[in-house]
This record gives sequence, C-alpha cells and structure tokens, in this order.
Amino acid sequence: MIKLQFKKIINKLVASALLISSAAMAAEIEAPVDMLKRTSDEVIQILKEKREAIDADPNLVYQIVNEYIVPQLDDVTLAKLALGKNWRKANNEQKIEFVDQFRSLLIRTYGKSLQEFSDQKINFFPVNMKADDTKVTVKSEVLQSGGPSIPMDYRLRLKDDAWKVYDIKIDGVSLVTSYKGTFTQEVRKGGIKGLLKMLHDKNSKMAVTPTEPETTNSDTTEQKS
Repeated sequence: MIKLQFKKIINKLVASALLISSAAMAAEIEAPVDMLKRTSDEVIQILKEKREAIDADPNLVYQIVNEYIVPQLDDVTLAKLALGKNWRKANNEQKIEFVDQFRSLLIRTYGKSLQEFSDQKINFFPVNMKADDTKVTVKSEVLQSGGPSIPMDYRLRLKDDAWKVYDIKIDGVSLVTSYKGTFTQEVRKGGIKGLLKMLHDKNSKMAVTPTEPETTNSDTTEQKS
C-alpha cells in the first residue's frame, strides 16, 4: 500500500516537472505581437536617431532593414509562396539564388519605404491564440498625421521556436500575391532563368550605389555567372 502511494507521488512529481518544463519553454518563445512591436519600436527609434545620416547616405537604411527586419522574416516560405507552383520547376541552385534575390528585392523595397518614414506610428491589435497554434495573423494599422490609417496584416508561422513573418497584407493587398503574378508572367516568358535575370537586373537598378551593405558573396557569384 505504501509502495503504491509512493509510486503515485513520484508520478505526480514527474508530471509536474514536465508541465513546468513545458511552460518554461513556451515562455521563452516571444509572442508574435510582442516581436512585431519590439521590432517596430527598434526600427522607428533608430530611424529617428540616424535621420541626418540616412539623408546623407541612403545606404544606411538597407543596413537597418538587414539587421532588424530580415531576421524576423521566413524568407524561404515567402519565396516559395511568391513563386507558387513554379518553385517545383527550379533546381536547388536556382531555388537558393531565387531566395537570395527575392530577399535583396524585399530589403531594397522596404528600405525605400523607410527612407520616407517620418512621424508615422504603428498600432498592433491583440491576438487570440491557442497554445498549440503554429500560424497566426496579427492585425495592425499605420497611423499618419493628416492622413487616413493604413491597415496592415502580418501572417506569421512558428519556425525553430520563433515567430517569423511569411506574408504581409497592406491595405488588403498581399505582398506574396502581388509578386506571384509578376513572377508567373516572367517564368512564362523566359523560364526560371529569365525570372532570375529580371530580379538581378531590378536589384541592380534599385541600388543607390554599386556596392551596398547587404551585398553578399552569393551576389558576386551571380553577377559573374
């Protein structure tokens, strides 16, 4: 009888330890709204602090995007969704190059918009989530002085114990869907190679100077190939 009670106590202690461990692990994962708000606050603050430097050298804004925003993106999923069914037509090297070029395009596009960022504020709305959710949509709005607010929805997925953005809707228009239409047309015209060339050319034209802070070794390899 005593042995049976002792066994029950041990089982309860083990179960409690597992629950505490699981709760601790869950607490370590930053909530999607908290991650987005923290990143937004950091970027806005650094834009204010470095406004004069950015005006003098627009390249600095690309460094900010690369350092603060890119780590919060699931760029592989973004690329796969934007390429759609054509993702299966690409070989491994082309997929790697596409992700790299698409990331560069996002950096430059986002950087251009941040250069015009002044006194806007971003308001994030609470999200009702279940403990086992692995995907979530966070709604927000960009508040502009003297202008209407702009709704923005962030779609995130849990990846490697962190919430990552894999699509953004701006005023109801999906970033992924917008690019998907363009990419589909390019693949129809020139295949995956044609699409990669278009992206490379577009990124080069959007560059402020021949050498930008986010340029990688893979970019150099692509230019030589």
